[in-house]
This record gives sequence, structure tokens and C-alpha cells, in this order.
Amino acid sequence: MKDLHIAIGCLALGLNLLAFLWGSVAWLRKRPSDWFWRLLRSGQIMVVVECALGGVLLLMGKKASDLHLLYGVLPVVVALIAEQLKISAATQILDAHKLPDAQAVGQLPQDEQRAIVIAIMRREIGAMTLSALVVTALLVRAATVIH
Repeated sequence: MKDLHIAIGCLALGLNLLAFLWGSVAWLRKRPSDWFWRLLRSGQIMVVVECALGGVLLLMGKKASDLHLLYGVLPVVVALIAEQLKISAATQILDAHKLPDAQAVGQLPQDEQRAIVIAIMRREIGAMTLSALVVTALLVRAATVIH
């Protein structure tokens, strides 16, 4: 079980690192990326699986330092906070442009519509890319403070 915990941890770390790298490129290029979202969601799922396995190991009587537990659980918290930032991205951009809702964007000239959509997409990708970086760092730290 411990070996599975380590393997899933490495997979979670790798997927989140790849999501950070892919997301950074998508953000810089101002282009959406299906692969970014796939990598990110896969990494998030592996973090949850990793936490569950860690919980099972604790229930089985295995010991881990308090720091290991903290760094193992914090990635879930970071992902949840990032999801809230992602959800609020559209509202923030619309407010910045003094637009009441998404339907108002449709009344704008085509080039302004595109600029607003890109701004929303970049803010969403930016928040989630940074979360993938923080999660990666936390997972690295968790791996270094096992006992």
C-alpha cells in the first residue's frame, strides 16, 4: 500500500507539473488548450486519490510527520481556492468592462467580444496554472518530510 501511495504521489506531482508547464504556454499564447484542462483535472484527481490513500495508511497505523500530512492535504485546499478564482474570472472581467452580464458582450463589436473572451480565458487558465505550480511545490515538499 505504501508503494502505491508513493507511485500515485509521483503521478500527481508529474501531472500537476505538466499542467503548470502546458498552462503557462497556453496563457502566454492567449489560446485555450484542451490538453491543459485534461492534465490539470487528472492531476487533481490523483491528488485526491493520494490523500485518500494517505488516510487509509494512517488508519492502518502507519506514521507520518505532521508536516507530511499538512503538505499532503494543502494541495486539495489550493485546488478548491483556485476553482473559486476560476469561477469568478468572468464576473471580474465583465465588471472591469462595466458589462452587466454575458449577454451584453454579444452586443459589442466582434473584436471587443473576442478580447473579452480571451481575457476571461486567460484569467481562468492563469489561476489554475498557478494552482498547479503551488500544488506541485506542496507535493515535492510532502515527499521530503515523510517522517
